[in-house]
Amino acid sequence: MITTALTRRFDLSTPVIGAPMAGVAGGALAAAVSRAGGLGMIGVAGNHSPDFITEQCAIPERLPFGVGLMAWVLDDRPELLEATIAARPALVSVSFGDPAPYVGPLHDAGIAVAVQVNTVDDVHRAVASDVDVIVAQGSEAGGHTGHRATLPLLQEVLALTDLPVVAAGGIATGRGMAAVLAAGAAGVWIGTALLSCPEGLNSPAARARVRAAAGEDTVLTRAFDVAQRLAWPERWPGRALENEFSRAWHGREDELAHDDVASQRVVDARRSGDLEQAPVYAGEAVGLVTAERSATDVVRTLTEDAERALRTVPDLLG
Repeated sequence: MITTALTRRFDLSTPVIGAPMAGVAGGALAAAVSRAGGLGMIGVAGNHSPDFITEQCAIPERLPFGVGLMAWVLDDRPELLEATIAARPALVSVSFGDPAPYVGPLHDAGIAVAVQVNTVDDVHRAVASDVDVIVAQGSEAGGHTGHRATLPLLQEVLALTDLPVVAAGGIATGRGMAAVLAAGAAGVWIGTALLSCPEGLNSPAARARVRAAAGEDTVLTRAFDVAQRLAWPERWPGRALENEFSRAWHGREDELAHDDVASQRVVDARRSGDLEQAPVYAGEAVGLVTAERSATDVVRTLTEDAERALRTVPDLLG
């Protein structure tokens, strides 16, 4: 069994956290990750209600779970934080903005706090905010992310803090997990590897799209956010599978901001499931996701393969 500061803190049997992917990671996916000994997370989007949080957090029952919140959303929707605290998760991530105003209330409720970081300044802010876990999220990650690659960012973060650091972005196999653990990470934060799991909230068509994609088929873009008139801060674009819409509008976001017809096309596509116009967020590791498997099986295989890879590390010093 792999033992790290993360597994000891949350009583896990594997240092794997399921990324709180809004629209994909609900209670069922979180429970499936936790059944494998990791920590499943539930993703909360800006259009979710407190009832959504309550309902999804009830699904894992006695299993440990976490909740992912976005700081820029909480600034205007404090009721989402209140519902999260009432659900008593083991961990809450507060990312994409300043976590400081939310750490105190969470700690007062006995809940640990994680924050995703994408720059050195983010690390300093997170440490000053007294968070418990830092997630070094590289630009290889799916969904909203920064512009730094995982491995260089991870090395800088590890040099800046003694807090448990979890690596995120581009990790979808046991080899990848072993690599960041050997580098000093306390665990991994996986999202793309779970995009084809039947427990996800995404559609069967979206899962099939993920399985058919290659690692070269993603784009880091603000086009989908601009089209939907979302208030995502500009510094965090989203990595998604390329489709007709992104090929037409990526790099033309200023023009897109004034094109109501194109904007409505994405809004309608999200309702209808048109994947040529709506975003399917996925990271550069998507080419490694080729089968529909339970998240429990994905995490168990990831862990077993990581253990196997780590056993070979001493041979390098022979």
